[in-house]
Amino acid sequence: MPRILAIDYGQKRTGIAVTDEMQIIASGLTTVPSATAIVFLKDYFSKEKVEAVLIGEPKQMNGEPSESASMIKGFVTHFTNHFPEMKVIRVDERFTSKMAFQTMIDSGLKKKQRQNKALIDEISATIMLQDYLTRKSF
Repeated sequence: MPRILAIDYGQKRTGIAVTDEMQIIASGLTTVPSATAIVFLKDYFSKEKVEAVLIGEPKQMNGEPSESASMIKGFVTHFTNHFPEMKVIRVDERFTSKMAFQTMIDSGLKKKQRQNKALIDEISATIMLQDYLTRKSF
């Protein structure tokens, strides 16, 4: 079974998470500089079968797009130009960074480790993906 990949795209860094081949468990894959995300994905897709890609959709509390939404929309366009055959699913990413930070605290990471923004982005992508898998199973 092909994997599902999640992307937490940001201005500087992009967190990436992926499912196992059975699409049961989401795991953090890596964080890459956003400028190299497409190159990384081309390489990854050449090695692994991926069925769909989740891309975070940033929203404000009232459901309106956040200020970073236009930047991410540009990435989605760029992504679909490079991978026109790939199914793209937009998912609400509200609170994922806060949840990622709390996860780091709960897992006992030291303050210096919790300041690693790349790790926060990777965990955020993992949370988006696990939430999608949970909703999909109902």
